[in-house]
Amino acid sequence: MKTRVLVTLSLFAAIGAVLHMVMPPFYNGMKPDMMLIMMFIGIMLFPSLKNVTLLSIVTGILSALTTNFPGGQIPNIIDKLITAFIFYGLFLLVKKHAQNIVVATVLVVIGTIVSGTIFLTSALIIVGLPGGAAFTALFLSVVLPATLFNGAATIIVLPIVQAIFKRSNFITA
Repeated sequence: MKTRVLVTLSLFAAIGAVLHMVMPPFYNGMKPDMMLIMMFIGIMLFPSLKNVTLLSIVTGILSALTTNFPGGQIPNIIDKLITAFIFYGLFLLVKKHAQNIVVATVLVVIGTIVSGTIFLTSALIIVGLPGGAAFTALFLSVVLPATLFNGAATIIVLPIVQAIFKRSNFITA
């Protein structure tokens, strides 16, 4: 793994952690996971199994450290590990077109829904959310708005990152 790639992925994780910490809550203290966007961008720019593994572990740990969800530490780690590899698989399916902002945004939207579903399911099993009603309420009030927010943020952030990389002659996938 090249040092430049490692530093860049670390910066993406750190920026995601800061954005996650300053993001205002939507519903009962719950807020969208901004680290997802940065993790997804890191996967799109540096798509390799090593990078996805490292990025998912780091992002999962940072999410666990900054979560406001009661008992959400383990579900955050589980969620990031699984979501990163699902996103990576989806990315590989559309790799030719993934630099297109529309395709990238659709990937991020799908990835956010997958992440929210995995997080809430693992929280239901591990922490013990009170049944399916809580899952549905949290999905509708947190995951869906976060999905819309992450999609909009991707439309803004990804072209900026791509322009920076293009100007700096930084070689990506």
